[in-house]
Amino acid sequence: MGVLHIAWRYLAHNRVKTTILVASIALLVFVPVGLRVLVGHSAAQLTARADVTPLVIGSKGSPLELVLRSLYFEGATPGTMRFEQVERVVASGLAQAIPIHARFHARGTPIVGTSVDYLEHRGLSLAAGRPMAVLGDCVLGADVARERGLGVGDSVISSPESVFDLAGVYPLKMTIVGVLAPSFTPDDRSVFVDIKTTWVMEGLCHGHEDLSRPEASSGVLEREGELITANASVVQYTEITPDTLDAFHFHGDPAGFPVTAIIAMPRDAKASALLQGRYQAPDDPVQLVRPREVIDELLGTVFTVQGYVIAAVVFVGGATLATTALVFLLSLRLRRREFQTLARIGAPRGAVRALMFTEVALVVLLGLALAGLLTVLSSRYAPELVRSLVLS
Repeated sequence: MGVLHIAWRYLAHNRVKTTILVASIALLVFVPVGLRVLVGHSAAQLTARADVTPLVIGSKGSPLELVLRSLYFEGATPGTMRFEQVERVVASGLAQAIPIHARFHARGTPIVGTSVDYLEHRGLSLAAGRPMAVLGDCVLGADVARERGLGVGDSVISSPESVFDLAGVYPLKMTIVGVLAPSFTPDDRSVFVDIKTTWVMEGLCHGHEDLSRPEASSGVLEREGELITANASVVQYTEITPDTLDAFHFHGDPAGFPVTAIIAMPRDAKASALLQGRYQAPDDPVQLVRPREVIDELLGTVFTVQGYVIAAVVFVGGATLATTALVFLLSLRLRRREFQTLARIGAPRGAVRALMFTEVALVVLLGLALAGLLTVLSSRYAPELVRSLVLS
C-alpha cells in the first residue's frame, strides 16, 4: 500500500506528463476498437432499413444519393420524376407503389409527402391522433414532437426553399393530426403529409378567395358573365382549413406532378425480377435500384477504409509505446536521487522496481478506463454520428 500511495502521489504531482501518457494509451486502444464499434453500428442500421425496402425507383443519377434520400430523407435534394411513374408500377400489377416527395423542410426537419401505406410499410404506429387524411394534415415523428413540444392540434409551417421565391410559392401552415410512437429510425425526425400537400408547396395547387362574393369585388379585374378575371390583389391561402379546403384546386394533369422516389413492393421474387427487367432500357428516364446492394457497396468502401486506418494505427501505436517506454526510462535517470533517498530510509531492495511497475500499471489502467468510456459513448451515439457523416 505504501508503494501504491507513493506512485499515485507522484503521478498526481506530475499532472501534465500523466495526462499525456494516459491520453496516448487511451487513443491507442480506442481508435481501432471505437472504429469497429462505429462501423458495426452503422452497418447494422443501414442494412436493417435497406432490407425492408426491396426496390426504389427514382430519376437517373447517383444510386447512392437516391437510396440515402429515399430511406433517410437527408442529403442532397434528389431529382424528380413524373407521378405517372407511380401509375406505371401500379399498372404493371407486379408491385405496390408507395410514392415519396421529400423536397421540402420545416425548420430543418424533412417534410415527407407520401401515403398512409408508407406508415404501414414501416410498421409505424400512432402515439396520439390519426393519420393524415386531407390537404394540410401532417403527422410528426416522435423526436420532432418531443424536441419542439408539439402535439395534436398544433401546427407547423414549411420553410421556403429560398429567401426570394420568384415563383410566389408561400410557406404552408399545416395542422398536426397525429404523433408517431418512437421507432428509433429516421422516421422519428420527419414530418409526414399526404403527397398532394407537397404539391401545394410546389405551387401546383392553391386556393384563393371566392371572387363571386360581393365582398371580393376589389380583387376582380374583369367580369364577363360567369367568367371572372382576378387582379394581383387576390389573396392566396397559405393555410388549409375546413373553410378553405374546397377552394383549393390543382392546375394541370396530376400525372405530370413531381415525386422524388417510389418504394416498390413486389408480390414475390418472380414479380421483382420481372419489374426490374422493365427498367433496363438505356433511354428510360428513371432507374430502379436495390437498396441492399447499394448499401453493401457503400459498406464495402467503409470496411476497406477501416482496414487502412487500423493498419496505420498499428504503426502509430508502436511508436507511441516506444515513446512511452522512453519517458519512463528517462524518468528513472532523473529520479536517481529520489531512489537513493528511499534506500537510505530503509526501503526494501525491490522497492524501486515495485514503484516503477505500479506507476506504469496505473497509467495503463487509467488509459484503458478512458478508452472504455470513449467506446461506450461512441456506441451510444454511433447511429447519429454515422448518419451525419455519411449523409452530409
